[in-house]
Amino acid sequence: MSSDYILTLSCPDRPGIVAAVSGLLAERGCNIVESQQYGDPITGRFFMRVQFTVPGPEPGAVADGLRTALAALVPEFALDWRLYDASVPTRVLILVSKAGHCLNDLLYRRRSGQLSTIDIVAVASNHPDLRPLTQSYGIDYHHLPIGPGGKAAQEAEILALVEHYRVDLVVLARYMQVLSDEMCGKLPGRIINIHHSFLPSFKGARPYHQAHARGVKLIGATAHYVTPELDEGPIIEQEVARVDHTHSPADLMAVGRDMECLALARAVRWHSEHRILLNGDKTVVFR
Repeated sequence: MSSDYILTLSCPDRPGIVAAVSGLLAERGCNIVESQQYGDPITGRFFMRVQFTVPGPEPGAVADGLRTALAALVPEFALDWRLYDASVPTRVLILVSKAGHCLNDLLYRRRSGQLSTIDIVAVASNHPDLRPLTQSYGIDYHHLPIGPGGKAAQEAEILALVEHYRVDLVVLARYMQVLSDEMCGKLPGRIINIHHSFLPSFKGARPYHQAHARGVKLIGATAHYVTPELDEGPIIEQEVARVDHTHSPADLMAVGRDMECLALARAVRWHSEHRILLNGDKTVVFR
């Protein structure tokens, strides 16, 4: 009997990091099944993701001992580390507006087993339109319009849902509202957005119309973490498609819908598999 765990870490790059970590795992009889690492020559930081099996009837006790041992390495290596039980899915709250293609894609992928590492615990929206779709999957739907109390009151309701459902990750699946600085600050690294453009080009509203006006030959979609700076968060994944002068803005939007679904689904899966590490304003993604 064994259980899978995932260790992620970053620290200043120096000799001996891999040896120290693998030694701790070997001492406890753990078997490494996947290991990836990257040393950034510009920032001087080292990044590592290790997936391993913990043997025996009490893997939790072994994992607790490993946490103690990793904490002891912090002073020597200045480690920033996380240890995850791979069997525990990431609890996801999806925020949407009226467009349902990304929501429908995530719901289907979860039901079909393509996104088995997440648990979609609820969907919330500033519109009621996608309630039937959501409830057809047996998932709670919350209509949270922006009422007399304004955006602050509505965001307080969203944060209450985060607490109530014990949400690990908030996914903006074409949620057409800009989150406040306060909300972004309360969930750092825990909000993923899909932007219907190949960032950093064409930020903000109506990016397909902006792209059409510039006569671009490639359009894209970008999944990124949300920060207070609009459409400036660390990029996780991008998808592109070739277009030409015959494509109208409506054509670009139609092409873009598939790209948005693909980029967002990959970003959510990689986050839930703990494959993404923040590297300043960028990401390291161990695919």
